[in-house]
Amino acid sequence: MSGDIAKNSAEGSSRSSSGNHHNQPQPAPLSRYESQKRRDWNTFGQYLKNQRPPVALSQCNCNHVLDFLRYLDQFGKTKVHLHGCVFFGQPDPPAPCTCPLRQAWGSLDALIGRLRAAYEEHGGSPETNPFGNGAIRVYLREVRECQAKARGIPYKKKKRKKNQIKPNVDEAKSSSKQQAS
Repeated sequence: MSGDIAKNSAEGSSRSSSGNHHNQPQPAPLSRYESQKRRDWNTFGQYLKNQRPPVALSQCNCNHVLDFLRYLDQFGKTKVHLHGCVFFGQPDPPAPCTCPLRQAWGSLDALIGRLRAAYEEHGGSPETNPFGNGAIRVYLREVRECQAKARGIPYKKKKRKKNQIKPNVDEAKSSSKQQAS
């Protein structure tokens, strides 16, 4: 019986402590995008702090962003064949080579989008956003084109489909016959 009392009091104490948590509103868990954005923002901030001399976020410009993107290449997983490589321009090379691994263009593009949004969420103005600078767009375009040539797969801009309603040929014939009678 004394074991039951100890068990009940232990359960009661855990209930009372967990009961207190229900009174406090819990923030909703972050979405995958928000988590990535926060992680990327913290990584970029740490990168600036590790510069010699350290760079304050208010002093950050597009050159720091470009250096950050080049720094990230060392952690890339995408094989980008060099011009002298026998596999340059081949989408599926038959053997390994010594060409470097780089960050994929799509990863860099998404990263810049998240950092651009994070910059403005942290009080930066869109006019001074270093992630939205034209030099960043030029760099990303060059990376995309270089990687496309190295793999032999051109990136083509997708054409938007126009919402034109084309009449069904059978319906058009039947409506013209009905009008004739």
